[in-house]
Amino acid sequence: MLTMTDKIVGIDFGTSTSEIAVLKEEKPQVISNHLGEQITPSAVGFSSKGEMIIGKDARDQLLLQPEDTVIEVKRMMGSEEPVIMQGKEYTPQQVASFILSYLMDCARSHLGNDVIKAVITVPAYFSDLQRRVVMEAGQLAGITVERIINEPTAAALDYGIEHMQECQHLLVYDLGGGTLDVTVLEMFEGVLEVKASAGNNKLGGKDFDQRLIDYLLERFAERHKLDPSAVTRDKRALVRLKDEAEKCKIALSEAEEYHVLLTHFARVKNSPVALEDTITRDFFEELIKDLIDATAAPIQTALDDAGLKAADLDLVLPVGGSTRIPYVQKFIEQSLGQKPGSLIDPDLAVVCGAAIQGGIISGELSAGSDILITDVCPYTLGIAVLDVVGGLPVPDAFDTIIPRNVTIPTVKKKIYGTVVDDQTMVEVKAYQGEFKKASHNNFLGRFMLEGIPPAPAFKEKVSVSFAYDANGILQVEGTILSTGEKANLVIETNAVDMEEEVDFYAWDQVPQARKYKAILKKAQELIESGQAGIFAFEMESLVQKIKAGLVQGEKAKFLNQYKNELHEMIYELTEDEDD
Repeated sequence: MLTMTDKIVGIDFGTSTSEIAVLKEEKPQVISNHLGEQITPSAVGFSSKGEMIIGKDARDQLLLQPEDTVIEVKRMMGSEEPVIMQGKEYTPQQVASFILSYLMDCARSHLGNDVIKAVITVPAYFSDLQRRVVMEAGQLAGITVERIINEPTAAALDYGIEHMQECQHLLVYDLGGGTLDVTVLEMFEGVLEVKASAGNNKLGGKDFDQRLIDYLLERFAERHKLDPSAVTRDKRALVRLKDEAEKCKIALSEAEEYHVLLTHFARVKNSPVALEDTITRDFFEELIKDLIDATAAPIQTALDDAGLKAADLDLVLPVGGSTRIPYVQKFIEQSLGQKPGSLIDPDLAVVCGAAIQGGIISGELSAGSDILITDVCPYTLGIAVLDVVGGLPVPDAFDTIIPRNVTIPTVKKKIYGTVVDDQTMVEVKAYQGEFKKASHNNFLGRFMLEGIPPAPAFKEKVSVSFAYDANGILQVEGTILSTGEKANLVIETNAVDMEEEVDFYAWDQVPQARKYKAILKKAQELIESGQAGIFAFEMESLVQKIKAGLVQGEKAKFLNQYKNELHEMIYELTEDEDD
């Protein structure tokens, strides 16, 4: 008999909203929060009395107290960016833990007993670091995190539990508030096997909102002959606009047009003026069309990695609130040749799947309801090595140990030799990514393996083992084969900053804070790979000027000049690559 403390709930921790569910009589049941609602806004804040508030109450006060309220913290997971409320700094995982703790409290109230175990969902394309900080957030909330499960896998599980004996190829298109995941799965005789995943951790409904916000601000500034930056300095005005943009987006999924009206939005010549506009569905879809169309690439990647074509798919499952947008539905149908199915709730399928996974782990599901699921590692994992090409040594080469989309849990090993005579130690540096140059990938961590017996180069061997578990967490171990001496990788989760890819053809849309870092990284890649060609010397000179200027606090106009020159060179070079 399962006790209530052994009960494992499922949690969908989302960018915009979060939910919690539990298995009852072998069926997932979404648990209502303290306000009686199944969906809780992922918002945290402090009231004017200094009391912490979570969910709708926090979301409602955002307009009045933006400096004491945080939303969309999921987008910050894995970064070192601090969250500030009432003058105090919090880490993203601390803020996330407040949301998770609130959901668990709702579950305890609903079930009438203490519950401490949970399955928490994450985007399939979340990195190792991001998964670890979600685990940490759960632990901070006092939760025993039994499993981290990918969101598309959870959604497919919600569908699969009712269709276990069917043999199908499924594609889950999961477009939520902040992330995109495309996952291809195969179902056969009660087995749900993930074949491949691809996606974008920085694309979702909030980006669609931003397109509307930028357009409305630009129009408002033009009409009133204002500098847009003068308006963006007003936090409350921006929060009002953000809220209205989201309402507009949601309304246009049903209506053909939406009238935006924000009275007293700003002051012009000491008089209050309104921001007013009418947005049609066609215009909104034109604003976001390129973002949605860009998801064709991860769809194709997932299909290619799974060894399938669109025609091989039996069903396409849309998941996430953003899939309600009519153009998204149209795009899916045009891209995959079939209408997306409506067999699961796009808002609640993920949390229901998490509750089902909790029931599988706890043994609640009967033998007749058993379903076996397998998942994959979404990224290539490996280490930095000294390679030899054409008889010449090439340092910082990325050697794959676990290829992307390998079924997990998995353990892979490779054996390497020492590179110099009498070498007594090696440094093992682990990376995650797809670049051939190790340092261009996302650095996960390093450790020193000492005590290698002195010997001629290549004689002593070191085995490096990567173990990737069902939670998507990586463990790395190095072993000196001749002595059995071992060392393990300890990932310093607070020290790793995931690099984001930058679209150099949409430079104007890249936030200012990211431009210097992105352009220096891209320039260095082109120089080191030899792709800079005749521009190499000039690019290196500009890189050094920018680095020196940043250190010395040089005036922005000079830095911008160097940055723009460097950007033009990169644009020309990358444009040539695409041609």
